[in-house]
Amino acid sequence: MKEDHGDKESRRTAKLGWDQRLSTASSTFTSGYDVRLAMKILLALCLALSSPPAYSQSAPNPKLLAEIENIKAIDHHSHPPKLVSAGEKDEDYDALPCDPATPFDPPYAVRPENPMYMEAWKALWNYPYNDRSPEHVRFVLDAKAKAKQEQGDNYANWILDRLGIETEFANRIALGRGLQPPRFRWVPFDDALLSPLNNSAVADNPDRKPFYQLEGKLLQRYMKDLNLTAAPRTLEEYTARVVTPTLERQKQGGAVAIKFEAAYLRSLDFEPASQAEAAAIYGRYANGGAPSKQENLKLQDYLFRYIAAEAGRLKLAVHFHTGGGCGSYFDLPGADPALLSSVIDDASLRNTTFVLVHGGAQTYSKKVAYLMSKPNVYADFSEITWLLSPRALSYIVRNFLEWYPEKTMFGTDLSPGTPDIDWEEIGWVTSQTGRRALAMALTGMMDDGEISYSRAVELAHMVLHDNAAKLYGIQ
Repeated sequence: MKEDHGDKESRRTAKLGWDQRLSTASSTFTSGYDVRLAMKILLALCLALSSPPAYSQSAPNPKLLAEIENIKAIDHHSHPPKLVSAGEKDEDYDALPCDPATPFDPPYAVRPENPMYMEAWKALWNYPYNDRSPEHVRFVLDAKAKAKQEQGDNYANWILDRLGIETEFANRIALGRGLQPPRFRWVPFDDALLSPLNNSAVADNPDRKPFYQLEGKLLQRYMKDLNLTAAPRTLEEYTARVVTPTLERQKQGGAVAIKFEAAYLRSLDFEPASQAEAAAIYGRYANGGAPSKQENLKLQDYLFRYIAAEAGRLKLAVHFHTGGGCGSYFDLPGADPALLSSVIDDASLRNTTFVLVHGGAQTYSKKVAYLMSKPNVYADFSEITWLLSPRALSYIVRNFLEWYPEKTMFGTDLSPGTPDIDWEEIGWVTSQTGRRALAMALTGMMDDGEISYSRAVELAHMVLHDNAAKLYGIQ
């Protein structure tokens, strides 16, 4: 594509500005001013000129965008709801739903006034209006009810077809009605296995307290599945009778990976811990009492590395929530994926695949791009397909593609919402945002001479489908 005249002129003007400043700095040497000051000025200017320019993402190439919109995708991360009967609730769509968290203001893209939700209504339900009046929104609710009645247990598959999604990775405690392989692949949650003791000391803010309570209930559910009524008395028995059997049950149940939402519960710095240290802590409080925060974290450190090693043995990838989360007490520094470095660099865990879900979000995405240099680390850009505009997201996607395109995967993070803006609309918006951002990133790379059109098409297929298919052995 030809360069815009305005871009040429702006670069020419910028160059003239630098030339003038360089000339001023150079004259400093001949006019008796401080030579050291002049050298500092010249050094600063040289560093500025040598820095890579900030690129402006182009509008997506129409032909490329059309190609991308037709690719049947693997959605690497989502929380789809199961079908429920009248009066039934779906409480399995997330181990840590945002409901118990303290209220916080949602970003603009998530709010109902985002015009993309009306676009979703038009695309999914043929919405004939251009406003959101209550009487008109009734059209959407009626259209959904009719589709659910007509489709029955095939409803979720029918929605995936409308979204252009071939396979959905469902992050759920259990799958449920209407969510079955091969269209839906299971990713269960295993944070509950990290906290077999009294966790009051680590439930140290108003958001973590209800979250740890939910994890305690989930651990009881996992033990009940194993016909256990109480936690074993020793750490060795706990890992042998609860942890490993739970992972094996999940694998046998069709799980392709396990998910950790640990950033909602603690910092991601799972440091090395010996079995002896952890066993002493477990034994000290197995019959009662509350370990200190540091004791609890030390036990979690050991158990996480044990779980990660077992996941590698079972060929289960380990997914990690990275970047920001819900709740007004969410610890953003503790969600930095770089805190996982000691885990990722643990030679004993190199057979375990780690996936940095949400790509570190907008806050830590550049760190994630580097972490993908590790042989067992991948990333997706789910969630930010919901929180960011296509253009803002395109910069993150382009950075990933310029580092490790073969390790970058698409995801929506669709989840239940309100009756009028539910998982169907969220799925449509996030899918469209992700595809358009990918098209913009690839178009920018073509415009800058980094890739050809054919390579752009190849990369689009890799990101939307082939990378995940290869990683998880999906035919």
